[in-house]
Amino acid sequence: MAERPRATAGSDFAELGRRINAAELLRRRPGYYALRLSLVGGALILGWAAFFVVGASWWTLAVAAFLAVVFAQAALVAHDLAHRQVFRTNKPSSRAGLIAGNLAIGMSYGYWMDKHTKHHANPNHDDLDPDVGPGVLVWSREAAAGKGFLTRYQAYFFFPLLTLLGISLKRDSIKWISQKRKPLEAALIGLHLLGYVAALAIVLNPLQALAFVVVHQAIFGVYLGLTFAPNHKGMPHPTGDEDFLRKQVLTSRNVRGGHLVDAALGGLNYQIEHHLFPAMPTPNLRKAQPIVQAYCAEIGVPYEMTGLTDSYGQALRHLHDVGADLRAGRD
Repeated sequence: MAERPRATAGSDFAELGRRINAAELLRRRPGYYALRLSLVGGALILGWAAFFVVGASWWTLAVAAFLAVVFAQAALVAHDLAHRQVFRTNKPSSRAGLIAGNLAIGMSYGYWMDKHTKHHANPNHDDLDPDVGPGVLVWSREAAAGKGFLTRYQAYFFFPLLTLLGISLKRDSIKWISQKRKPLEAALIGLHLLGYVAALAIVLNPLQALAFVVVHQAIFGVYLGLTFAPNHKGMPHPTGDEDFLRKQVLTSRNVRGGHLVDAALGGLNYQIEHHLFPAMPTPNLRKAQPIVQAYCAEIGVPYEMTGLTDSYGQALRHLHDVGADLRAGRD
């Protein structure tokens, strides 16, 4: 379907917003978040209790895997708090975010908000989105120029590199806190690290402690990476001329799935709806999806939705394509 001409800038999104508001999908869901926060908090307490009960046994690696999943779920809760999906105002959102991010998992809530806000403002923009800026992984052929072996075959290194993602985010958190001089954030992360190291030193022998850290941080990093990788990787990069609706829809990809996929990905499988309405509570994204998809079809805007495994395949193919010139000897 050909895209219809736009009458005025922003008019298409305004009409979509009216339809979403008519369906009351921006209303808070306090019961849902009370249950979700209780489950994640309870799982965190259960995981650390199991750590001390299991003690100096190699079964502690199973606890490490469980805690990695719980840490990722806590990160997804912090994500919703940052978007004010849980609380309407900033103060309770920030307080809960500091507990979920800095204290519970050792990742700066302020750093995440700063980075993620820039991403939402300009998703997939080569210069303005920190998530696609050149780093260990490169997301455009232009940025790949002059890179070496890793970039040539980066698709093969994608999953191994994800094992380091959690550690990388924590390192960047500490660097951001140091630059921004955030004493409360620093104190909470310090308390997390002190408690984490003390627990390992008291309960486990050195080899077990090392194995616990490797398993815990590796699975945590892979889980986080698999949650965010399907959303934009391999999608078009904006030119800057798009209006808000097209900038968000054309750069995002939804992932099909039932309630299990919704829970595992924290609702981020409805990435298009989330980017259009960041403050929309997670359980309402599923209800908004058919409204948004139908509206995009009505105005002729492509709407990308695929299966979970295919979304990873598209991201990996894009990574491999980025290194094509290097593999062919062109720079």
